[in-house]
Amino acid sequence: MLKRISQILNIFIISACGVFLGHTIYIYHDFLTRPGLYAMQSAPWYTSILVYGICLLGLLGVSLILKAVIHKKLSKR
Repeated sequence: MLKRISQILNIFIISACGVFLGHTIYIYHDFLTRPGLYAMQSAPWYTSILVYGICLLGLLGVSLILKAVIHKKLSKR
């Protein structure tokens, strides 16, 4: 059961990184194609990338802590 949870966490970590990468590429491409739209905003164009990055770091931190706990329990068996 713990190995299955570890595999699910691996899938979650890879998926979260993929979503972040896709969002970053989309925002950068959108900024290059429509810079005037981002010039109207008071925040820089990369603000949503920073927010996604901070959330990703939090989720990855929790996931890696869970993986460490699972690894420790599996190694004691």
